[in-house]
Amino acid sequence: MTVHDTAALLPPIPVLRDHCRALAMLEAILCRDPAYRRFTFDARWSATEELAAMSNGSGDDYAIVFAPAGAFVRGFDHESPMSPYVDDRPWPGVVDEVPDVFRRYVDAPAFGDDVGFPNVTACLWRTIGDDSWRTGTIDFPDACDPDGSDHLFEQLTDRSAESYQDVATYLHEVPVDLAAVRHVLALRPLTDGLVAALDPRLTLADLAADVTAVGYPPAER
Repeated sequence: MTVHDTAALLPPIPVLRDHCRALAMLEAILCRDPAYRRFTFDARWSATEELAAMSNGSGDDYAIVFAPAGAFVRGFDHESPMSPYVDDRPWPGVVDEVPDVFRRYVDAPAFGDDVGFPNVTACLWRTIGDDSWRTGTIDFPDACDPDGSDHLFEQLTDRSAESYQDVATYLHEVPVDLAAVRHVLALRPLTDGLVAALDPRLTLADLAADVTAVGYPPAER
C-alpha cells in the first residue's frame, strides 16, 4: 500500500475532519495524559485552521491541516526507505506537486526537526474544489509499505469502530466498549454514562477542556 492507495480510501474533507475529532475525543477519554495520546485534534490551531495529528511515540506521525482552502496531509515513517534523512531531501515527487495554496505547510517548522527539510514520506492534499484526494507522481522503491502509508493512516482508511477498538485495546491495555466507540465515532453528544463505559473513573465534567480543544459537539442540556 502507498499514498496512492490511501488517496482512494480517504473520505471527503468534512467526513475526515469529523473522524479525526472523534479519534481525539476517544483518546482523551482513554488516556488522560496528553503526552501519551496517539490521536489529537486542535480546533484552534490558528484563527482559520485546525490540526489533527497522530504520533505513535516511536518516531512515526502524521499531521492534517484543515484550512479554508481544503486539507493538507503529511505523514512521516522514520524507517521508510523514502525518509528525507536518506538524501537530506524529500523523496522525489512526494511534495513536488503540492499546490501553492498548501505550499507553506510543506516547510512549516511544526512539521520538521530544524534540519533544513520537512519530515515527510507521504503527502496528500485536497482543495475544496477537488473531487478526490491528490498526491504527487512518485516512483516508489521496492519495499513493503514503502512510504509508511499502510500503518500511518490505517485509522483513517479503516474508520470502523472495530478497527479503533482493536488499536485502543492494545495501546491502553484495557477493555474498550464497542458501543461507546460507535457513539463517539458518530459524534453523538457525550453523557456521563457513555464516558463511564469507557472509563468508570471519569465524568463528563472531567472532559470539559478536552471537548473544547477538540471541538467536539457539546453535551445536550
